[in-house]
Amino acid sequence: MDPEETQPQGAQDPAEDADGVAVALSEEERAERLAALTAIIELMRPSVQADGGDLALISADVESGVVEVQLQGACSSCAVSSSTLQGGVDRILRQRLEWITEVVGGVDDSVDPFVSESMGRGGYVPSF
Repeated sequence: MDPEETQPQGAQDPAEDADGVAVALSEEERAERLAALTAIIELMRPSVQADGGDLALISADVESGVVEVQLQGACSSCAVSSSTLQGGVDRILRQRLEWITEVVGGVDDSVDPFVSESMGRGGYVPSF
């Protein structure tokens, strides 16, 4: 099957020309992509911080679309950290930024598990 048949007519990867040849991004395009990525990470951080953790952008290759993030703090002892990365961070980034091809994530395991556990507050509990 011809690869062009799998895409909607007129659709193309932003880093490729009409013939599928990779095109280098301008400095302006690189900066725009990085700024958009950083803004979305900053929007997600308060949700993670509310449970005693944090979300850090480790690296981003705006041409290949590979982004590396890390969950920190209480996230290192949290049982649902992998779900947060896959179901939350990965999904949101890919939905909002079409150029992202892969989100690589991990948990900062340099924190002592007991210290990490003491940082977290668990699920949301409303205060009255």
